[in-house]
Amino acid sequence: MRLKQLPLPIHPLTDLLWPAAQSVSTSLSDSSVRGYRATIRHFLVFLGAQHPEVRSLNLLRRDPHLLGWLALLRSRNPPWSAVHRAKYVIRLRRMLEELAWTQQLSTLAHLLVPDDVPREERSLPRPLTREQDHLIQQELRRRNDFNSNVLLLLRHTGMRIGECIDLSVDCLRTVGPDQWAIHVPLGKLKTERWIPVDSLVCQLLDRIRSLRPPDAPHTGRLLLPWSRGRYLLPRKLRAALRDTAAAVGISTRIVPHQFRHTYATEMLRAGVTLPAVVKLLGHKSPHMTLHYLEITQADLQREYHLARAHPRHMVPSPPTPAAPPASLDPAGIRNSLQSAQHVMEMFRRTLPEGFSRHLLDRLANRLIKIIAEIRNLDPSPR
Repeated sequence: MRLKQLPLPIHPLTDLLWPAAQSVSTSLSDSSVRGYRATIRHFLVFLGAQHPEVRSLNLLRRDPHLLGWLALLRSRNPPWSAVHRAKYVIRLRRMLEELAWTQQLSTLAHLLVPDDVPREERSLPRPLTREQDHLIQQELRRRNDFNSNVLLLLRHTGMRIGECIDLSVDCLRTVGPDQWAIHVPLGKLKTERWIPVDSLVCQLLDRIRSLRPPDAPHTGRLLLPWSRGRYLLPRKLRAALRDTAAAVGISTRIVPHQFRHTYATEMLRAGVTLPAVVKLLGHKSPHMTLHYLEITQADLQREYHLARAHPRHMVPSPPTPAAPPASLDPAGIRNSLQSAQHVMEMFRRTLPEGFSRHLLDRLANRLIKIIAEIRNLDPSPR
């Protein structure tokens, strides 16, 4: 069920802005089209209230009309985030550029400039602390109801709340012996992915299926039924998490998306590489993923000492040199030559590319041939 759309205001500019919005949003999703409608409604309500004399496009001016609207966006209470305000500014700017072309009014393209778009605030990682994570999971397991199990599923998969709502009933697939993965359908970035899961997540999915409403179909597309609209379930989950946090004495605001930050940080600390974390979260670039990861001084100390204790090299370390031969026989000579070969190889790796390194390569090849010939002198049975 879709949310009821508010009608566009009755204004002379409505019949110009709405066709422009339809033109620039032709290949966009329905949610983007709704965003353009909301932008038109917000801008025209402002004009009607503050500048009723503006009845045509050629009367629009940057100051005071557009600058006044930008000030209104900044003065909202409660305030909108910079990202949300930026979407409104970008949408109106695109519509004005479209009208500048179709209505042959070039001045419209310059009423909003790139510097008017609010810059995104630097988003810091917001994973739960170890204590918060432990308390919330413990309380969710104690409650063991439908919403609690869905929240635990979010915590242990790192899914967005919208992706979880769109999961199919048969989202869990077997990919090998004792190996499972959840198929996440097209999400926020229009990508789909497979998330490896353990037996705990399998149990959560079984529990969610058992707690589905009696009238929910046992076969069908959605794991989480939403008979009253897909926008009501996220509200219930957020409310359930707020209630859970309050029950365990957490006074700070906790939202389900923090589970995603917590999951990403947990995976990195468990040894999952950054490219793999990018894939797990369904991001398109590591830059996006870095906003989710919290790397503390303790993490740096652990990684540093682990690297010093167990250094990783591009080339595996050669075998340890054999002990000196106890007797002068073909086997002992062969061991000595192999030890010399190892020492030469270690020395060769310290040299830069050039004549000396190539010379040692040729000597090493000769040693290999000599060792092969020595084997022919070995009287021991083969």
